[in-house]
Amino acid sequence: MKILVVTQYFWPENFKINDLCEGLIERGHEVTVYTGLPNYPEGEFFKGYSFKGPYREMHGKIKIIRSPLLPRGKNKSFRLALNYVSFFFLASLLAPFLVRGKFDKIFVYEPSPITVVIPAIILKYLKRIPLFFWVTDLWPESLEATGVIKNKKILNLVGLGVRYLYKHCDKILVTSKGFIPRVKNLGGLDSQIVYFPQWAEELYKKIPDQNFIDPLIPKTGFKIMFAGNIGSSQDFETILKAAKILKSHDNIVFLILGDGLMKKWSEQEVKRLGLESTFIFLGRKPVELMPEYFSQADVMLMSLTNTDLFSITVPSKLQSYLASKKPILASMNGEGAQIVVDSLAGLACPAGNPELLSQTILKMSELSLDELKAMGENALHCYQTQFEREKLISLLEDEFQKV
Repeated sequence: MKILVVTQYFWPENFKINDLCEGLIERGHEVTVYTGLPNYPEGEFFKGYSFKGPYREMHGKIKIIRSPLLPRGKNKSFRLALNYVSFFFLASLLAPFLVRGKFDKIFVYEPSPITVVIPAIILKYLKRIPLFFWVTDLWPESLEATGVIKNKKILNLVGLGVRYLYKHCDKILVTSKGFIPRVKNLGGLDSQIVYFPQWAEELYKKIPDQNFIDPLIPKTGFKIMFAGNIGSSQDFETILKAAKILKSHDNIVFLILGDGLMKKWSEQEVKRLGLESTFIFLGRKPVELMPEYFSQADVMLMSLTNTDLFSITVPSKLQSYLASKKPILASMNGEGAQIVVDSLAGLACPAGNPELLSQTILKMSELSLDELKAMGENALHCYQTQFEREKLISLLEDEFQKV
């Protein structure tokens, strides 16, 4: 099949859609990606990119067509809004001229914003082909949960817009079973909705280099690693409060691997609370080194704030943790935490509760090496049975054939 992928984010940015496109290429499909100029997460264009382009390039066997957009900038909601608007507006306006040729299916990847589907809808009707919409972030719920929009009237208007967009999709794929009722409430039909969770890239299953050393990582102690975006949704306030409660337990160390809008605030709080010796920021590292970094941890930490949306959200890092065969500590509610508990892959506590989080950390720190190893084995088994990459790509191919 000739598949057109529409996404605001693509290589050299690091998103799940990169691996999906590679997987489709491996299956013999032709893949063309219509995307923006790379600027995530730094907020500036990647080296080698500017308003001058390049607007057409190849990444392996994947053909890339880029639309201009305004970079998201740093720490400013206004710049981020301009980034979202500039992509869907310019990508929609230029789509008939930039995206030429025939395709069999359109596949849209939406980690946010939902407006990424607008240029795809235009191309759907121009080319008369079915549209598959992979929803990984629910709107308008995510706008409310992150505090971007609090006005109920505006949220209702966004909901009407989302209902209109869903109406023009042939299939709506969701990464969490909890998303299904929400999509139905906004007009999604049973025949449209497909449960299609995320997976981990194959690199997370490789054997790490035993000689790997990062001088910032202590050689001793019970090491809890958080990996990924450091944002408002990840509830670092609760993590820091739990770390303060555990301050006297100097064998417990928090390793923070990643970057994000809340990193600077978190670093300031660590200094204010006197946690410099037990709370270590490692920074953002190449994705290729994730297995080596994960291997340095005793437990992987996953956290989300206490909201209705996040109780039905399964963060993509869960699959990476599971595939890495690591025990998991979940400070969150709902579906993601339930997967950890049901699979015996770790322990969970309610979101937004530093006291219970500190107690759960202590409980995990007192487990034997054999008990932690068993949790890691269970994690891998859970991944292999529920989130294996090849099984999910086969599921997508089946859905392509049905429409």
